Amino acid sequence: MTQPTPEIQQRVQQLRQQVQQASYAYYVLDAPIMEDTVYDRLYRELQQLETDYPQLITPDSPTQRVGEKPATQFTSVRHNIPLYSLENAFNTEELKAWDGRWKKVLKAEEKEINSTEPLYVCELKIDGSALALTYENGILVRGATRGDGVTGEEITQNVKTIRSIPLKLNIENPPSVVEVRGEAFLSLNIFDKINQERQQKGESLFANPRNAAAGTLRQLDSRIVQSRQLDFFAYTLHLPGEETELKTQWDCLEFLQEMGFKVNPNRLECTSLTEVQNYFESWDSRRKNLPYMTDGVVVKINPLQLQNQLGFTQKFPRWAIALKYPAEEAPTTVKAVTVQVGRTGALTPVAELEPLQLAGTTVQRASLHNSDRVAELDLHIGDTVIVRKAGEIIPEVVRNLPELRPKTAQPFKMPNHCPECGQPVFRPLNEAVTRCINTSCPAILRGSLIHWCSRDALDINGVGEKLVYQFVERELVHSVADLYELTVEKLTQLERMGEKSATKIVNAINESKTQPWARVLYGLGIRHVGSVNAELLTQKFPTVEQLMSATPAEIEGVYGIGSEIAFSVEEWFKVPANRTLIERLKQQGLNLESQPSKPESSSDKQELTLSGKTFVITGTLPSLKRDEAKKLIQNAGGKVTGSVSKKTDYLVVGEDAGSKLTKAEELGIKQLSEAELLQLLNPS
Repeated sequence: MTQPTPEIQQRVQQLRQQVQQASYAYYVLDAPIMEDTVYDRLYRELQQLETDYPQLITPDSPTQRVGEKPATQFTSVRHNIPLYSLENAFNTEELKAWDGRWKKVLKAEEKEINSTEPLYVCELKIDGSALALTYENGILVRGATRGDGVTGEEITQNVKTIRSIPLKLNIENPPSVVEVRGEAFLSLNIFDKINQERQQKGESLFANPRNAAAGTLRQLDSRIVQSRQLDFFAYTLHLPGEETELKTQWDCLEFLQEMGFKVNPNRLECTSLTEVQNYFESWDSRRKNLPYMTDGVVVKINPLQLQNQLGFTQKFPRWAIALKYPAEEAPTTVKAVTVQVGRTGALTPVAELEPLQLAGTTVQRASLHNSDRVAELDLHIGDTVIVRKAGEIIPEVVRNLPELRPKTAQPFKMPNHCPECGQPVFRPLNEAVTRCINTSCPAILRGSLIHWCSRDALDINGVGEKLVYQFVERELVHSVADLYELTVEKLTQLERMGEKSATKIVNAINESKTQPWARVLYGLGIRHVGSVNAELLTQKFPTVEQLMSATPAEIEGVYGIGSEIAFSVEEWFKVPANRTLIERLKQQGLNLESQPSKPESSSDKQELTLSGKTFVITGTLPSLKRDEAKKLIQNAGGKVTGSVSKKTDYLVVGEDAGSKLTKAEELGIKQLSEAELLQLLNPS
């Protein structure tokens, strides 16, 4: 047997202490000190070390018991049937390993599997708080928390406030005793409302709906519980000493519905592990549109006879497993902090991280936004932090865990000089962003060029980030106007640039001159002017001269344009260097005015079916690109804006919709799928 080193022994002791403290804070004090993902990481590390070195296992290790003691504010009750936790699988390989284990148990006992009926049931794993409900002769007599799985807390009065839990079973001849298990949870809109109220009162906010549900159930005043509108999904039942005709888990779910319980409708019987995997994958994106939180799928063996034969390990049922989705929030360590300079001169601190898997991708860097955010996080190099993907795209640090900070950790401070050009940086009043104000800064120039060449701006094919870096390093380009003075001879001086490639790039740059005025305006990179706003502005001001001479009040009068954008546009055109740039672009033949549209004949004029309607598009549509959908709406007389407001008539929703969907739901704005949008465009 391999002997553990002193360092490994010390690490095991440290992990035990951290896990024990976190368990006590969560189960006893009801004051979590650690994210679930952090706890899982530490627990699994301890579990692995004890597997590698079994001589280190002790009776008091957190891995050797089901859970912690319940808090003492409520009466402790012993569960007639233990509430076991579920084993977790974090990928399909671990799911297959579980499948092999339970089949091996049956084979060892020479039990046969009936393949003529669905073998598995898949149910969404609701992120809430487990409850055990006892009914005698159809009447609710006890509601209890899970506690440590063996002993919980009796909270019947609080349970009775949950309207989706029946006080009396809705069947004529109820069992003499039935125990129902399920999950109490908060819907996302109720959770947001509770946190808004707590913020107004100056109270600490709940970290997530699960913590809020658990905290609500343990309120001593049941009136508070009632006000928070908890919901409940039932997922299993036990009939102690009763004969039953129920043969499968699916039968149990159907019977729960008969008795008057809410059962999650998004469940499925599966005949193979492949069907289980398909179900799991199908909900990976769709779950984001659910009104409640779910972080995985619970897979159960369907036949109850097999469940009984398989039984339990010391901690888990052998016949069920929770297949978890990749974490959208996860812990990691900050190795360093670098500072990036953007095209507007903004200095953005970026955390360099120990690589982690997040929402299905490997993340090594995450935004820290600005110096205020760094100070708020109290960030030190070496800290353990929680990272998530903002809008499921850009990784950002959302929380710091200073209780895990090593003694050698050093605080990070924003630099006083630009890391690109070495010039002093400046932080404007009333702004959180520190900026480099040196217009000759290479970082600002690179950012401007990359933005100008991007797909939504001038869409110059072949000119990407690497080539832009060479333009700036070789001093071939000092502004976007210089791009149009590049020649094949100049480009062939660059690394790995042949005459053929250089010719293609020069042609692509020249072709960009045909891009419309709206794209040119967006490409100029004026602060707060996005592609949608640029389209709105050029519709109102069809020439650059009209926009340059417009007052802020006139600009703000454009539907969808606010005072911040109006001020930014006016200030940009006041700068002499920017006016010089406009003159150079005009001389080089770019479109700085809208082309008059050809009059349409009555035969080909499209009916303006969406006249007066305002749309917002969010997510990825099944077949249409966002620009294509936008053009279809505009051709039919509708307007497309970039943000949801009370003036929005429709939200067109695609896959992986973000915060716009949440706001639209709050405002009660009608949602359309791509198919419904096309139906609206072509009602015949």
